[in-house]
Amino acid sequence: MANKRPKPEEIVSKLRQVEVVLMGQGLSRLDAIRRIGVVEQTYYRWRKQ
Repeated sequence: MANKRPKPEEIVSKLRQVEVVLMGQGLSRLDAIRRIGVVEQTYYRWRKQ
């Protein structure tokens, strides 16, 4: 069974959640990335797009 890929809207929502909400609460970037359930490499790939 294949993994479900997130839609572009979901990716934007998760990126915004990391940068605005979680980092605004004082979490480090790495902790915020882990909190949304992706690995660091995926986060930076999404930002690059």
